[in-house]
Amino acid sequence: MFLKKFGRVFYKNPIIMTFGISAAAAVITLFITFVQCALSGQPVGDAMDIIVVLFIYSVLALPAVLTVENIVFLILKPGPAERDSAAKAVELMTVFFGAFLSLFFLQFTNMCPADWNVQLYNDQLHSPFEIGSFPTLAVIALTAIAGYLVCRFVPLSKQPPLLSVLCIAAMYLGIAECILWCVQISINPYLAILSLCPINCILIAVKAIRFLVTQKAAAVREQGEAPKLNRLAKLLEHASVWPWLALLAAAPLLGVIIIILLLFGQAPDSIIRAWTNTADWNLSQQTPPPNLIRDEHYLCTVAAGGHRKVVKPLRTGKRHGHEVVVNRQLCIANAFEQLLEERTPRFHRAVRGFYDKTGYPIAKHIRSPYLADCIYFVMKPLEWVFLAALYLFDPKPENRIAVQYPHAPVPSKH
Repeated sequence: MFLKKFGRVFYKNPIIMTFGISAAAAVITLFITFVQCALSGQPVGDAMDIIVVLFIYSVLALPAVLTVENIVFLILKPGPAERDSAAKAVELMTVFFGAFLSLFFLQFTNMCPADWNVQLYNDQLHSPFEIGSFPTLAVIALTAIAGYLVCRFVPLSKQPPLLSVLCIAAMYLGIAECILWCVQISINPYLAILSLCPINCILIAVKAIRFLVTQKAAAVREQGEAPKLNRLAKLLEHASVWPWLALLAAAPLLGVIIIILLLFGQAPDSIIRAWTNTADWNLSQQTPPPNLIRDEHYLCTVAAGGHRKVVKPLRTGKRHGHEVVVNRQLCIANAFEQLLEERTPRFHRAVRGFYDKTGYPIAKHIRSPYLADCIYFVMKPLEWVFLAALYLFDPKPENRIAVQYPHAPVPSKH
């Protein structure tokens, strides 16, 4: 009885109910966290901490709630129009928020938009797909979305049978692409959340195909016995065979897409190269250059990893046993510190202690080359001060600057 009442309320307000369930799940999770903190004697935090944690829990709960809703609608048989409208609303929310949250979570990963032959740093990972083949992947995804929209939002009475079969075939291509994405990134378990949106897209596509076939079969039964038709027309009138016909039509449809993309410069095997011409992933077949180690404790070292035209790297060098990119700003800063250590060791220890406490919390969050460029410009005035001090107190300042790190050739970026 409760489930029926809940279902009726949900069907009338699917969007509000979805956000309400997510908020409730976040509050319950937050309450459990408080209980665990109280039992373990850990501090709970102030009001602002509670608000931030509640927001994070809500963001994490929304994909889980949408996934459960899609599974439930997949299990339920196609029913009244009110239920179908609620299912469509959940599907659209899944696609919209799934894409948005995936991009949001992507910012917290070490995945970079770089092909396998690009030099990376520390624990960064190359792109899971070849950047040059992205148009092929995008066109296939858009084709699948178009097939879904026709199947779900165009009235069945206005859908020609062959068009419905081609739309199902388009969704098959989208399902295959989602599966390849999930297989590709499954080598890194902590990136599993990026598979949640593709998995939901698969659920939505299967549900759309099932609803379309069921509704067509019901419409044929209501119409009664059809007039004599040729073999192809008879075959297309049986909605139960549409998924099998679409499976056969998927290959020709993919061929047409590839031929069209050839006119825009895509390679004929780009659908394969997109996944195999990569590094660091399950389907990868390339060996990337080893990652350089960038010391993320210090601002000048981070700044040296910005864009080459901005930070002007000179060579590589050794810092704390790791190979780092060296530019003039980094050499000047290190030379000034060395001079400070020689002339005023006590003052140097105080400055170094303060910098270690303040520089690292800032530097560890700088992972983008654009942010590194900003740090480079922010450090420029200090660089001039350091250089002036070197020329004022050191008889051979350029010699001191030049010998700061062991020399090595600059690694080339392809």
